[in-house]
This record gives sequence, structure tokens and C-alpha cells, in this order.
Amino acid sequence: MKNDQEQFYSSSDLIQNLYTAATKYNAGFTQLIKNKLEHQHKEDAQEQMIVMQSFLQAMGHLCAEPAKVVDHAFEWMREYMGVYNEAMQAVLNDKPKPALDKATDPRFSDEEWQTNPIFHFIQSSYALNQNWMMGLLKELKGINPKDLHKVTFYTRQIIDAMAPSNFGFMNPAVIRATLSSNGENLVHGADNFLEDVARSGNNFSIASTDFDAFSIGGNLAVTPGQVVFQNDLMQLIQYSPTTEKVHKTPLIIMPAWINKFYILDLQEKNSFVKWIVEQGHTVFMISWVNPGAEMGHKTFADYMLEGPLAAIEAVQKITDEKKVNMAGYCLGGTLLAATLAYLSAKKKDLVNSVTFLTTLVDFKDGGDLAVFIDEKQIQLLEARMSADGYLSGSEMATTFSMLRANDMIWSFYVNNYLMGKDPFPFDILYWNADPTRLPAAMHSFYLRNMYQNNLLKKENGISLDGVPIDLSRIDVPTYMLAAKSDHIVPWKSAFSAMHIYSGKVRFALSDSGHVAGVVNHPSRQKYCYWVNEGSEDDHKLLTADKWMKGATQHPGSWWVDWAAWLQGQAGPMIAARGINAKIAIEAAPGSYVKQKVAD
Repeated sequence: MKNDQEQFYSSSDLIQNLYTAATKYNAGFTQLIKNKLEHQHKEDAQEQMIVMQSFLQAMGHLCAEPAKVVDHAFEWMREYMGVYNEAMQAVLNDKPKPALDKATDPRFSDEEWQTNPIFHFIQSSYALNQNWMMGLLKELKGINPKDLHKVTFYTRQIIDAMAPSNFGFMNPAVIRATLSSNGENLVHGADNFLEDVARSGNNFSIASTDFDAFSIGGNLAVTPGQVVFQNDLMQLIQYSPTTEKVHKTPLIIMPAWINKFYILDLQEKNSFVKWIVEQGHTVFMISWVNPGAEMGHKTFADYMLEGPLAAIEAVQKITDEKKVNMAGYCLGGTLLAATLAYLSAKKKDLVNSVTFLTTLVDFKDGGDLAVFIDEKQIQLLEARMSADGYLSGSEMATTFSMLRANDMIWSFYVNNYLMGKDPFPFDILYWNADPTRLPAAMHSFYLRNMYQNNLLKKENGISLDGVPIDLSRIDVPTYMLAAKSDHIVPWKSAFSAMHIYSGKVRFALSDSGHVAGVVNHPSRQKYCYWVNEGSEDDHKLLTADKWMKGATQHPGSWWVDWAAWLQGQAGPMIAARGINAKIAIEAAPGSYVKQKVAD
């Protein structure tokens, strides 16, 4: 009798918690829809129609070749029957399929996906269906490559969204958590959902980290220094030396303004800035402003004039050095390349060496970001930016998340909502969720001239401040880093700059992606990198694949290789430079990086 009572009360608790969770989700979805309706853009429906037109073209091509569709259907049925028969044999013989290999897909890492015949059948069916859908797309002939890319990308988004791991009643880990907690995981998940709705407003996003665990200037961006110069677009930080002597030539780091600079100065244990200061360099950092509508007129040329050129002039005055070393990350590297060509055309020899970190200057293959860039989509985006004065940071963040939907969206959906767990505090993901706006004039120029028309790589393809830009004029020692799994800057596209620049180039390929491949402190002893020690002049004649065949893999961080290279470009050692208190404006990390503009 006691066991019956316990089971009854347990079932009652489960039912009550399921009802509570459903009620909270209903309230959250109601508010979410209200937020979206209040802030929706008239261009939203047009953007959806553009994607739909690509799918209609794909369907038309498939219908024109029914025999291939039928062949794929029969092949799918044959494989499906094999999967079904295997599952039935496992059930009838009471012999679950053994886990032969550890699942490489983290969505299906739970052992029951392999050992339980029902869950194994669900997973196998999903894999079969996604292979069938992607196989059909490979049969498309004659369709515009851009439309095919778009259809393939959004089909993958649908496939990822429909993964059985995303559905509580199909996910063994969620089922166990629900039964063991009588549904409390779902109630807490609903609370997490309500918090996300309240936090993210009309641009909904799932929390990817514990936002209360970090603060800029508290436990992030804490390398000591002072803001020593500022203008409308940027603050210039000089970091305090930690060695008695430093190299004579100072280093200016220019990050992208799509995100904030502190990805290079996270916590002490993984700060790139802190580490390079410890190697004996006088380091300056450009910290871009988070612009509002009042800066919608700022152009790409303005970013050059008020960014790197203003920084060089300020550092020359501060250090009394005529030349500087420079490093640019992502879009910051793209602007840096244009700046060097600008200086060369003006016959100004101000930069001693340059480092490009995951940088595109040849946009022929811009990766999956190209899906969002065609004439119709740019026109719609320009209309939206014209009204607002900027591209919202949250919109850009959503785009980047879609490039790695399983990692950046669905993993948190399962963890936060289905499992009812709070997101783990992770500094990189805190930074990733701290986006910046992009001025309308600048972003339109960037999309049209770089991504759409690929004019930067062409001789005099663009002009900045009235000066034609020719990247082949860049004739300074150059270090280029790409990341092997980069979804934003494909490494082979980054490598193509080897064939453009005139100076000697050392190319290094880091393991991992756009961020983890760059931010990899040597003390972690994680990942690896490749360099090819052949003649740098010969490398300009190689394709990316041939370079890779001759490359040597090294364990650990590329920082060590780069530091050795930079040492040869940084001049003799001199007494460390302190920061002049008379020019100090405020303590690092400054106020610009702390600006959070609600979209």
C-alpha cells in the first residue's frame, strides 16, 4: 500500500509540474510573439520570400528530373527497411545493439542512443533522413550556385532543428531527468525561457552563459593600462609594462568592431594581451565605440582615418618611434590591409611589420556568411539600416549563431530548457553575447565592396579617402594566421592573400575555429598548429592544399611561433616605457567597451 501511495503522489507531482511548465511556456510564447509584432520590420516577410524563392527554384529542378528523385526514394526505402529490421531483431531477441564506438556527435553522446534499440532506431532514422535530404541537393544541376548554397544552408538549419535530441520525449537523458525529478527540470527550464524572453526582448536569444558571473573590468579585460587617446570611434589603450626592458618597436592591436576587443583580454589565465606584454612588448589596443544612430554616417574610410591612422599617430607621439608593428583580427585585419595599401600609395613608411589573424581580403569564398549577402538581401538590409542608422548587434549575433546552430543554439536549448540546467559560466560565450552595432554607411560599403563584389583584392578596386587601394603594394614582413575549422573566415580563403602581398609572409594554421583557434594560451597545452618551413617566396606559388602537404604539425599554441617571429621584427631591447600620467584619460579597459546599447 505504501508503494502505491508513493507512486500516486509521485505521478501527481509529475502531472502538476508538467502543467506548471506548460503554463509558463504559454505565457513566455505570448510575450515573445507580442515583442516580435511590436518590433517587426516590413522587410522580414520580404527576406523570407527571398529564401522561399531559392527553395522553389530547387524544387523546380528536382521536378524536372523525376527519375533521380525516384531512385533516391527507393534507395531511402531500402536503407530504412534495413534500419527497421535491425531494430526489430534487437527488440525480439532482447539484445540491444552494443555501443561499438563512442558517438562523435555530442547530441547523441548518451549511451542509450546506441544500446537501447528504440533510441538507436530513432537516431538511425534521423541520420538516414538527413543523408537523403542532403543527397537530393547534390543532384541539383543547373541551379544558380548562390541559390544552391542558400538552399543547402537553410536545409541544414531545418535538419538541425528537427534532431530527435531536441525533443524531450525522444531524448533519453531528458526522459530520465523528467522521471527522476518529477518534471522539475521542465519547470526550471520554463523559468529559464521566461528569463530569456525578458532579457532579449524582440531579438530573442537563448542564454549561453551565466551573465552574472562576469563583468568587464571586474574579471574580464583586467590587464592594467590606461586610455591614452580617444576620438568618436575609438579609445586607444596603452598597457602597463611587466618587464624591466621592452622591444623598441611598439605593437598596436586592432580587433574587429563587429565584436568587442576583450576577446583578446579575457581572464588572466587566457589573456592574449597580458601574455604578449609579458614577452616584453609595448602594447596598444584599439577599443571601438558601440555606435548609435548618431554615427550612422560613419564610413569605412572614417574607420581607417579615426582608427589605425589615428592610433599610429598617437603612438608615434607617445613612444617617439617612427614605425610600429601592427596586428589585425578578422574585420580589423581587413581594414588593416586596406590601411597599409593606403599608406603605401601615400608613400608613408610607418608600419614595420603586420600580423593578420583570421582575416579575409579575398572574398571569393566567404563561407556560409555569403548566404545572407545578395543584391535583394542587401537592399532590404540597407532599408532597415537607413531607418535605424545601424545594424543591430543582436541581429549580427543571431547570424553568427546560425553558422554553428548545433553548438550555439540547440545545445543550449536542450541544456537550459529540456534538462532545466543553468548555463555554465564561460568567458568566451559572455563576450560572444555582448555584441556591437554597425554604422549603416560603413556596413553597406563593406558588404557591397567586399562580400558581394570582392573589389578589395582587385588593383584599385576601391578607394578610401580619395586614394585607390592596391593590396599588392603591401611590402612589409607579414604573419598570417588562419584557423582550420573557421566557419567565418575559411582558412583557404585566408591563405589566398599569400598570392596578393608583395612582402615575405609566414603563414600558420591553427586547430579549432575562429575564436578558440586564436585565443589559445600556451599554458593550456591544447590544440595544435601547422607551419611550412619552406621558402616564404616559394609559398606564394603554392595552393593551400600543397602548402598543407608540406606543413609540419606542432603541439600547443601558435602564440609561441608568432612571438618568436615578432621578436625579429620588434627591434632591440630598451628600458620599459611607463604610461605618461599627463595623457591618461581613464583606466583600462576604458568606457567605450562597457557601452551596451539595447536594440
